Amino acid sequence: MPARLIRAPAAWGVVFGGLQAVSPLGFPWLTPAAVYALGLTLIAAVYVGFSVADGRWTVIAVETGVASVFIVVAAVAVTGPAWLIVVGLAGHGLKDLWQHRTGFVANTRWWPVFCAVVDLVAASAIALMIVAHRGFSL
Repeated sequence: MPARLIRAPAAWGVVFGGLQAVSPLGFPWLTPAAVYALGLTLIAAVYVGFSVADGRWTVIAVETGVASVFIVVAAVAVTGPAWLIVVGLAGHGLKDLWQHRTGFVANTRWWPVFCAVVDLVAASAIALMIVAHRGFSL
């Protein structure tokens, strides 16, 4: 994909990554860990949808297995160490970069770039909040 076609998804990824980092503010009745965990499960499930659209059974099986790993990480992160959210988001971002490079799931075009940036921006922001302890706890 040419660099000019990557700029827009990456820029929007920064915006949505920032929104994801502050998303617990929109759900004050939930703990930040629960909000981030729900977000991680939702973004992991997106590739299951893409794999179904792709139609190859191998792709569906692999993407379902990968999504399951992220769902388990998210479930443990609800009551576990806050760093699990960071690891989960960063891991998903790396998976997105792999998807962008290999095109394992067909017809995702700009999505892996966008999602990788969302994940990595959110993971970085959450890591900074954990380190800074600015009234933030998961």
